[in-house]
Amino acid sequence: MNTLWEFLSMQDANVRFVTFGSILLAASSAVVGCFTVLRKRALVGDAVAHAVLPGVCLAFMLTGEKNPIVLLIGSFITGWLSLVAIDVITTKSRIKEDTAIGLVLSVFFGIGVLFLTSIQHSGNENQSGLDKFLFGSAAALVGQDLYTFGAVAVMLLLSVILLYKEFKLISFDLAYARTIGLPVRRLELLLTTLTVLAVVVGIQSVGVVLMSAMLITPAAAARFWTDRLGIMIVIAATMSAFCGAAGAFVSFTAPAMPTGPWIVMILSFLAIFSFIMAPKKGLLARYLLQRRIRRQMMRENILKTLFLLSENTGDYQHSYSRQQIMDRRKLPLLKMQDGLRTLTNQGLVLKSPAGWALTESGKKEAQRVVRLHRLWELYLTEYLQVASDHVHEDAESIEHVLTPELEKRLEELLDYPTADPHQTTIPKST
Repeated sequence: MNTLWEFLSMQDANVRFVTFGSILLAASSAVVGCFTVLRKRALVGDAVAHAVLPGVCLAFMLTGEKNPIVLLIGSFITGWLSLVAIDVITTKSRIKEDTAIGLVLSVFFGIGVLFLTSIQHSGNENQSGLDKFLFGSAAALVGQDLYTFGAVAVMLLLSVILLYKEFKLISFDLAYARTIGLPVRRLELLLTTLTVLAVVVGIQSVGVVLMSAMLITPAAAARFWTDRLGIMIVIAATMSAFCGAAGAFVSFTAPAMPTGPWIVMILSFLAIFSFIMAPKKGLLARYLLQRRIRRQMMRENILKTLFLLSENTGDYQHSYSRQQIMDRRKLPLLKMQDGLRTLTNQGLVLKSPAGWALTESGKKEAQRVVRLHRLWELYLTEYLQVASDHVHEDAESIEHVLTPELEKRLEELLDYPTADPHQTTIPKST
């Protein structure tokens, strides 16, 4: 980032404006993209991104010049037409929405490429740079282009700020929004319009082909870091703005490198990092949680086995060897040894030359697990009419996740039972 700032400080005002314009376009697209992702409309954004190309080409063919306002209007019209086409195909035929999106995307983009090829062979000297709409180019954002697209980007951000609560409500609970009298249809129409505008202003930086990535990737990555919409929007906008600045930096320092692919590539790296390293929802966090749960289940199974071995005699301080534990319950040897070591360190079992025995606290914990197991077996037989010889496996899993609140509820439903379906005593609560 310091290198980028030094680079900007050495350039003229136009270069700085272009870079800041790329940042603004990227951030505004990411903000609108958050609502697109939450409303499960990601593929629609992709269709609109490809559908704006024929609008850009038609606007140029009709006027013969690259007026940014005219190009914006043309791309907005065809973007809207693509949404209308998707809606008509979905409602008037048996074609599903995903199929309709694929049809509209390919047809509109194909027409756009056809128009662009025609323009390239027309000999119009003003066509120079028009092909940048395919992959984007920060260098093409100059003068009037920057002011026009920048103004639209600011309008997008202000619209989201002013209608944040309404957009949040229709994104999470459409039925409640209708119940309290919100103009849901108008709000959906406005949000769709903002999505089209976000695509229109963003194609100058990343191009038609990759615009959907600019719209969706920051929001998808930010979703891994938080469950709050406000924070998600800030993270997505910050991430996208950084990538926009980095992509513009690469485009300026290496003119042969198009802006769009670089912005999307950096965004992709940040997204992959988020998917893996996010503290609660990332793959690493989920793996560590699953491993912790598996180890906890192993320790509870060991405690339960020691309790069952001693249940008939009532001598819970009796020590049992590793082989005796294995004979009672088949456990992976290495994991069982690790579990015994951890339980010993926690003071739940006591190691002696004869083997391992439950301590008083270990007995209470084992008794809790056995109690939950037998309560659940009884619940399955009495309320779900499951045969008593088919309830053990299910109880083996559920016993590790039942909370004290559910345990109390089970007791009340079963009228404080003393025996399970196999007429085995249910231990009392400690």
